[in-house]
Amino acid sequence: MFFRYNLFTFLWLLLILLLTLTPGGSMPEANLWEELLSFDKVVHFMIFGILVLLMIVGFTKQYAYAYLRKYAVPLSLSISIGYSILIEVIQIPIPGRYMEFMDIVANTLGCFIGYGIFYLIYKY
Repeated sequence: MFFRYNLFTFLWLLLILLLTLTPGGSMPEANLWEELLSFDKVVHFMIFGILVLLMIVGFTKQYAYAYLRKYAVPLSLSISIGYSILIEVIQIPIPGRYMEFMDIVANTLGCFIGYGIFYLIYKY
């Protein structure tokens, strides 16, 4: 039952991994506001928002692990933010990729927005 309800989460995790670890060209430097509101950051924001939403839904619908069901929100946020940081660290040795603090910020904000969307849809 766990895998059935979390299949989309695992597929989304794999897609994020493939997209973020594919070697790419370097992007020009920008100031703080341009960097935070760039298309790249909006994409990071959205994919991690979707990840948290999928993870919370999967954890709350499964019945195999009561702990996951009870603590779906904090676990989903922790796992997603940890995954975001891990991906940024893994990007260091990849040609054309580099660790960006603003990516972590965008990912984290997206995680909390994903939780907010979950709350509006399922709890409100």
